[in-house]
Amino acid sequence: MIIEAKTLSLKNIRHGFFTRQGGVSRGLYASLNGGIGSRDSTADVAENRARMAAALGVEPQSLLTNYQIHSPPAVVVEAAWTSDERPRADGIVTRTPGLAIGVTTADCGPILLADPAARVIGAAHAGWRGALTGIVEATVAAMEQLGAERSRIRAALGPMIRQRNYEVGADLIARFVAQDPDSQRFFAAAPREGHALFDLAGFIGLQLARAGVQQFEDLGLCTYADPARFFSFRRSTHQAEADYGRHVNAIALV
Repeated sequence: MIIEAKTLSLKNIRHGFFTRQGGVSRGLYASLNGGIGSRDSTADVAENRARMAAALGVEPQSLLTNYQIHSPPAVVVEAAWTSDERPRADGIVTRTPGLAIGVTTADCGPILLADPAARVIGAAHAGWRGALTGIVEATVAAMEQLGAERSRIRAALGPMIRQRNYEVGADLIARFVAQDPDSQRFFAAAPREGHALFDLAGFIGLQLARAGVQQFEDLGLCTYADPARFFSFRRSTHQAEADYGRHVNAIALV
């Protein structure tokens, strides 16, 4: 049900990249769907998230995820909120013990971060838009405001869609190259003319390095390629399914 990164296996910090296994949801959402915005049963999602909170050592109401909008803002959290109060942002940081902060994903890149010396943690949801427009830098900067030092921050990148399954069109390629010419190396030839296979994970790694994060672990797992363990928005789209489940990826100070 939970995947951990060696980089974040630290004293007084718990974290997890949750798979789709170990919950109560059924059908398309089987079984550990944590997506508040999905069309799954509200009660089932609540039970799934309660199980995740327990695995992280916090109360159910203390597992917090933003209303994600594929954008660069990152927010600081000091107390729990209700689902109706979720801020619209794609990064979240805290230094408050007892809170688990996380992001939901179904192909985008989930990044969990920690400065164990400063006891500051963060989480970022990095789809291509967020990665290109600065969500990584914004999350690291927000951690820095709470006392973290970039050279001490550890980061782990969890399950996400990988290059061999991530075909993109010429418009996206042009947008990346125009804004960041160095991104050209993350696009490989695709079977279809005018398309490319995008290494979003590699681009996220570049952004972390540029932000001064020196300790980085990529778990190398692909959501699209492993339907038994992972939800995937793109796979669900290709299969013409009505909706898709969401993973929770979270970290907590305990």
